[in-house]
Amino acid sequence: MANVVVVGSQWGDEGKGKIVDWLSEQADIVVRFQGGHNAGHTLVIDGVTYKLSLLPSGVVRPGKLSVIGNGVVLHPGALIEEIERLRGQGVAVTRDNLRIAENVTLILPLHQQLDVIRERASGTAAIGTTGRGIGPAYEDKVGRRAIRLMDLADLQMLNGKIERLLTHHNALRRGLGLDEIASRTVYDDLAAVAPKVLPYMDSVWSLLDEKRREGKRILFEGAQGALLDIDHGTYPYVTSSNTVAGQAATGSGLGPNAIGYVLGICKAYPPRVGGGPFPTEQINDVGKTLGERGREFGTVTGRPRRCGWFDAVLVRQTVRTSGIQGIALTKLDILDGFSEIKVCVGYRLDGREIDYLPAGEHAQARVEPIYETVEGWHEGTARARSWAQLPAQAIKYVRRVEELINCPVALLSTSPEREDTILMRNPFET
Repeated sequence: MANVVVVGSQWGDEGKGKIVDWLSEQADIVVRFQGGHNAGHTLVIDGVTYKLSLLPSGVVRPGKLSVIGNGVVLHPGALIEEIERLRGQGVAVTRDNLRIAENVTLILPLHQQLDVIRERASGTAAIGTTGRGIGPAYEDKVGRRAIRLMDLADLQMLNGKIERLLTHHNALRRGLGLDEIASRTVYDDLAAVAPKVLPYMDSVWSLLDEKRREGKRILFEGAQGALLDIDHGTYPYVTSSNTVAGQAATGSGLGPNAIGYVLGICKAYPPRVGGGPFPTEQINDVGKTLGERGREFGTVTGRPRRCGWFDAVLVRQTVRTSGIQGIALTKLDILDGFSEIKVCVGYRLDGREIDYLPAGEHAQARVEPIYETVEGWHEGTARARSWAQLPAQAIKYVRRVEELINCPVALLSTSPEREDTILMRNPFET
């Protein structure tokens, strides 16, 4: 039995929420290992829609332990609001089913303010952040001045840590023409939320190691996608954390040998929110049709997503950078009715053909897609639950995708409902 890591293999918004929920039925523990409340997962269970940002997808399933690992940046207020919203939907969130790493970095209001102000000041050079304070919080973590969850357990020592933090932030604020922040304001905010979040605190690395030794199945849930990775993504149009599968070990406190299988999630057409290169983007009726059919709006931001044809070059690249062993292909049904479907099989850069996305920002902006045209299908694939229910051309499309990305399709999703899933290979039993 393998512990499974689920990562997005495009720019996020690939449908990880449904797949993680589908897999969580077989798992004992679901772990978030990076990102913050800038990442949204939508689950549809028995006709009820749950929208999650911080909490792992397993939290809506009775008997599962959800864990927020040390690689996450945690906004206490957002967490409290999300817990209350779920309680309103009949989902109880207690220490019995939620634990948070004691060394998780906290997002404070000053992080959100800085995020928004800097993005606005960037003008045309803005990278399209969600304005949730994710980047500034990670900056403070690396700068060794962050406030962590464990700090709220010792309020007498908190003031000194706040002063160290504000030495940096107030200097920034003065440079931006903003009022300085009083340490008492930060202290009062943290003291108010401490009793609401501390009950969930735990030594997550130790807890997970103990559960692993007991033979419990662990599902690691990534946020965003591998192409938004701070090192391996389309830099600088990326998030502020590592989103590739290797981060599951670092962001949870377990060693790499705890990972048994890596499942990559990708849509049959890639979406992207915000700025940055998108070689196969369709700024035309095709892109509009894909967006409308797929209801492509950000779970957190509500922003419309850019849409385009499937890019096998990029997915093949993320298969390698994340060590992906199988793909969950989602929203195949959105391609129903297209007489022709294009798939990107390579790029041209300054007159020469290449089979990878270059690391440089300006080179990424210049690549031109090389397309292969695949015959479409007019029969419906929505809600199909077996290969026999799929049109022949749809099957050919999936098989061609497998060839181009050098990775098998392990699951196929044909609607937001968890039951509408075709299983070829169970990640937990490989």
